[in-house]
This record gives sequence, C-alpha cells and structure tokens, in this order.
Amino acid sequence: MTMTLRAQNAGDLAFFGGPPAFDVKLHVGRPNIGARDRLLERLNDIIDRRWLTNNGVYVREFETRVASLLGVKHCIAMCNGTVALEITIRALGLTGEVLVPSMTFVATAHALEWQAITPVFCDIDPETLTLDPADVERRVTPRTSGIIGVHLFGRACDVGALEDIAARRGLQLMFDASHAFGASHQGALIGRFGAAEVFSFHATKFVNTLEGGAVTTNDDDLAAKIRLMKNFGFAGYDDVRHVGTNGKMNEFSAAMGLTSLEDMDAVIAVNRANHALYRQQLAGLPGVTLRTYNEAERNNYQYIVLQIDADATGIHRDDIVRLLHAENIIARRYFHPGCHRMEPYRSRDASGMDLPVTERVTEQVLSLPTGTAVDSDDIGKVCDRLRHIALNGPALSRRMRSGTEGGTAWIAAGSQA
Repeated sequence: MTMTLRAQNAGDLAFFGGPPAFDVKLHVGRPNIGARDRLLERLNDIIDRRWLTNNGVYVREFETRVASLLGVKHCIAMCNGTVALEITIRALGLTGEVLVPSMTFVATAHALEWQAITPVFCDIDPETLTLDPADVERRVTPRTSGIIGVHLFGRACDVGALEDIAARRGLQLMFDASHAFGASHQGALIGRFGAAEVFSFHATKFVNTLEGGAVTTNDDDLAAKIRLMKNFGFAGYDDVRHVGTNGKMNEFSAAMGLTSLEDMDAVIAVNRANHALYRQQLAGLPGVTLRTYNEAERNNYQYIVLQIDADATGIHRDDIVRLLHAENIIARRYFHPGCHRMEPYRSRDASGMDLPVTERVTEQVLSLPTGTAVDSDDIGKVCDRLRHIALNGPALSRRMRSGTEGGTAWIAAGSQA
C-alpha cells in the first residue's frame, strides 16, 4: 500500500491547529471483545446458576483450557496479574533481594516491594530488551533469593542462561509472562519455564478476562500452596491450612476468558496482519525502527513497538508522542522512565544502579495501536502522520520549542512509501 503524505504545512497537524486525524481517541490496547453472543450466553448461564465466584465451573474450565493449551500441569486463575505475582513470590519464599529488569511495568517491582523485598534492577540486552544474564550475574549478592525474568513484548528471556545462573547460585527463578501468552521459546509455549510463570489477562491484553491473571507451573506442591494462598488458606469448609488472601477470579471474568480463548487465533491473525502493514508503511523511514518478531517461534504480535533514534529523526520521541496525541493517536512510552526512575526506588541510594541500555531504550520506545479495533485505514492514517513527523523532525521540533501554533511555515513533505 502506497500513501501520499497529506500534511505539508505545520498547520495541517492538529498540534498546530489543524483537524486531528481521528475524531475519537485511538488507544493502544483497546480491548478485543470476541464473539458477543457466546459471551452473553455464558453470562446468562452464570446468572441462572447464581454461582458468581468461589471456584465456579467457568473458572475451572478456564484453568483447564489454559493448562492444556500451554502444555503445563497446573493453571491457577487469579483476580489480576499483580496479585498473581505477589502470591507466587510469597509461595516461593523469596526474601531479601530479587533481581528484576527495570524495563517492565512497575507492578513487577511493586509486587516485591509490597512484601518488603528489595527489587534489584538489572540492565537489558539491547536486541531482546529482556534481562541481560551477564548483568544479572554481576548483581547477585548474599541477600539475593531469586530472579524474576520478564518476557517483554512477547519476546522470551534468555531462559537457559537464567536457569543456569539460578541453579549455580541456588536462587529461585520465576517469570512475568504478562506480554507473552501464546508465544513460544525454542518451540515450547511460554508458561512452563522456571518454578512458575505469571500471566496477565487484563482488558488490554489480546486474550483477556476483563481483569485477571494466572499462575502456571509444573510443580505440584507449589500449585497446591498457591491455590490455598489465593483463597484465604482454605482447603475446605472451615479448614484453613495456610495464611492467604483473596486472589480468586470471578465467573464473569472466566467467561470472558473462555470467549477470548476461542477467538485467540483470529486475533493473532489480525495482529500479525497489522504488524506486517505497519512494517510496510514505515519501511525505510530514517530513525524509526519497528521491532520484529522471531518468525521461527509462535508469536502473538500483540504490540507494535518502535524505537525512535532522535539523532536520525531530529525530533525526540516525547515530542512525537505529543504530536500524535494531538491527532488522537494515543501512542505510549513503554516503559518510561524505567522502574528505577519511579518512586520509591529513585529516592534510594542509586550506587551501582547503572543501567545504560535501559536508560537509552526507555527514551526511544514508542507503542502504536493495533488489535481488532484497528483497521488498515486507521493504520494508514497513523503511519501518514508518523512519516510526516519523522521526515520533518527538525522543523517540527523547532516549531514546538518556539511556543507558537498555526502559521504558514512550509515543511518538506518527504518521499512516498
């Protein structure tokens, strides 16, 4: 698909007074709904049964379906991914310090901090944007009890290297797999690595349960403990065997999850087509790199992730975000500025917290809308605006710095793609 750039004048961009590209905000992570009739049929059945929570039939079916899909022995559904992280951390007995990437959603760090465990932030590999095993090894101390790897943007950690470090150092290893449902590592679907893996099924995920999460593991004892802990420690009526909390998934969420699972392949196909169209539309754009997926693996294509080289475009990623937001294209800076630059972590002694790759990448990453709520025309308009911005970066940046809007200053249109 070849597009002619429409915006030749600074005033044509919404930031400078032109009409926005979209009348309604186009968000990253707009929910995929699936087959509404099947969802409503399930919801009506739940209402008729009057069994809304407490390990109902739909929760049990959802757990069985996920475990079967991933080829893992146990799936424990949870009310959300953060509680799933917290319970798994406690079930594994983690204490002291735990090694994590700073390049992750802050819940990964908060799940530790909430339990008086210190997250020790490690740098990332510049190619995968996941934990750099060499930096992980460098930061192990006598207080280190575990490692939490994060499979970022659907791309797996270096599982083998992290397993080797954990085994040699006597550490627990678990994974935050919130971005990686349906993705594989060396041909095996993510969900079976480490002591346990934690998924998020938040509404923004391509498979969702409205709000929800899950823990998967092949460890029978760990699974039994997690099941107790997510239900106040109850093993039966009036039979409390472990300290616990309320981490249960409700039946409505499970019904949404089952409906979402049934449409999973269709959503992946849409995501894959969207990624291919973005790749075609943005090909050759100086300073703009679309992160690719490893075609030798199974991928969910859930994220459209760009890295913006401000030296090549002449405009910083943050200014591009401001310009796109004015167009009602709600691009996201995943995960700016990095957990180590957020509270309470940034107020601590940062000695030794040198994370050069993370610092660079968090200033570059830009995520764009995709999913079933986005069509090819939408992608065309997004790419039209982005190409115009990137090809005219220095002039637009100067115009933004001048503090004036509107006007008649002409900017070169750039080439077609």
